[in-house]
Amino acid sequence: MTNDERLAIIEKSSQQVSRGIFFSTIIIVASFLPVFLLTGQEGKLFHPLAYTKTFILLIDAVLAVTLAPVLLSFFMKGKFKTEEQNPINRGLERVYAPLINWCLTWRKTTIAINLLLLAISIPLLLSLGTEFMPPLDEGSILFMPITQPDVSNTEVKRILQVQDKIIKQVPEVAGVLGKAGRASTATDNAPLSMIETIIQLKPRSEWRAGMTKAKLIAELNEKLQIPGVVNGWTQPIINRINMLSTGVRTDVGVKVYGQQLDTIYQVSQRVRAALTGVPGVQDLYVDPITGGKYLQIDIKRDQLARYGLSVDQVNEVVETAIGGAPVATTVEGRRRFSINVRLAEDFRNSVAALGRIPIQTTAYGPVPLSAVATLRFTGGPPMINSENAQLRGAVLFNVRDRDLGGTVKEAMQRVQSLQGKLPAGYYLEWSGQYENLISSQRTLLFILPIVLLVIFGCLYFAFHSVREALLSLVTIPFALIGGAYMVYFYGVHLSVAVAVGFIALFGLAVETGVIMVIYLNDAMQQLVAAKGNSSETITKQDLRDAVFHGAAKRLRPKLMTVSVALFGLVPVLWATGTGSDVMLPIVLPMIGGVFTSSTHILLVTPLIFLMTKEYELRKFGKLDVLAVKH
Repeated sequence: MTNDERLAIIEKSSQQVSRGIFFSTIIIVASFLPVFLLTGQEGKLFHPLAYTKTFILLIDAVLAVTLAPVLLSFFMKGKFKTEEQNPINRGLERVYAPLINWCLTWRKTTIAINLLLLAISIPLLLSLGTEFMPPLDEGSILFMPITQPDVSNTEVKRILQVQDKIIKQVPEVAGVLGKAGRASTATDNAPLSMIETIIQLKPRSEWRAGMTKAKLIAELNEKLQIPGVVNGWTQPIINRINMLSTGVRTDVGVKVYGQQLDTIYQVSQRVRAALTGVPGVQDLYVDPITGGKYLQIDIKRDQLARYGLSVDQVNEVVETAIGGAPVATTVEGRRRFSINVRLAEDFRNSVAALGRIPIQTTAYGPVPLSAVATLRFTGGPPMINSENAQLRGAVLFNVRDRDLGGTVKEAMQRVQSLQGKLPAGYYLEWSGQYENLISSQRTLLFILPIVLLVIFGCLYFAFHSVREALLSLVTIPFALIGGAYMVYFYGVHLSVAVAVGFIALFGLAVETGVIMVIYLNDAMQQLVAAKGNSSETITKQDLRDAVFHGAAKRLRPKLMTVSVALFGLVPVLWATGTGSDVMLPIVLPMIGGVFTSSTHILLVTPLIFLMTKEYELRKFGKLDVLAVKH
């Protein structure tokens, strides 16, 4: 073979497959573009993935039709073996040929088996639980217990020290740091009754045998049962995201809106009672809107007149002694800090001590505060929350050992009985991660039809035939089979990550289908060139032999297309470390779907193609053969 003949063969081969390869790559890119429509947390998480995949595949599409043929001309030299001489190809054909012949013979049985598997996969998907996003293991734990709203500074310090000591005794804990109350920032409005403890864990290699994070949290929760304290378990990052995006610090919150705090608290207690015992509901807690303690000082005006004092003088003494008064300013670098002075804690830690605060008079010397005022503690709201110009309370809980969607659905059924019994002007609203779940489901229901329309449009531009586009598009439902089985048997809940995996799967499934259709049309062209395009010269056996040749004799490039996808995805199944628990739900539907869609393409697509050509030959007397060159 001369060099010109070799280059001519490479050019012809490149023209034959370049159009299909280019458009199949574009289809993968286009099918993933609707991911950019995701918003909120899911958008921020998956947009980088979408950008990376889009840019890589766009460059890949260009290189497939420009650089690849050039590289082939450089490296494909010397003596080559035929397909029959390749031992791997011979072995694959020995396995594949009986299977494809059986499918072409037993047509109804083959189609029935595929439809049955598809029908079974739909109930499997519907039986799966739902969640917004798969929980990301951040590597640490945030322990958020809540005490009584009137807890004293001394008592909360004691509770914090006891909790930290107990936590540090667990072998898997590397360090623990607790905080009660608010930090020195205007964005942290946490009351003194809210404790936040960050638990840093040792590497997994140093954990006890069989210990998991879920078991560790259960063990810690059992050891930290302190009267008057309601435990809460989460992770540092997701907790801040929940608080900033939804206003609740747990996975789910039932917000209670109304006009009176006492009535809101009563409704919240009824909601809490309804949610008690729901499987999956953990750390159930009513956000306190009553129970706070306030020091009330009622001035005795008759006594003020007796001692010659004014109300302003008494208020000034109270403000200085209890709240503190600025006396000077210190300058540190470019920052200024005021210096406040007030009585030490020992002189203001009880009503009796506060009553002994001296007030200087003109005629009678110093007199105690109790002589001119009555001091007592009264109840009130520890914190007032409002949203949409209405007062708001909340019933908070986390979800563990169950899917988020199923838990909230059952919880809603329990609470539904209360809706008709709420006072006039009061209503409930479900928030937290469930709010994000509903929003993401609505977005995905809008995105998935767009993905299918985009794929169909790209297929039509690739083949210029609605029939051929539908033939390639029909692989998508059968890709759903493997994805559904894989997700079901791994016990993964349906989430945005799983949906993104299915979106990516659709493009991969169509890619292999495009390659198969190209080679089947090439076989039809060879048949027409040999026997003419007429029902008088082409028999059903000729059609069957041509379809068999197009499917079996070009088996290696199709399997290579499938293998590249599988070999790139399978290692994720054994991945560990931060982020692997989010990647697994994305990869599972892709691995299972690529496997079943490839099986469908190799066995069922040739059958449907053969049935279509037999129909054309019977009705029109000739075949509609598409050009497969670029």
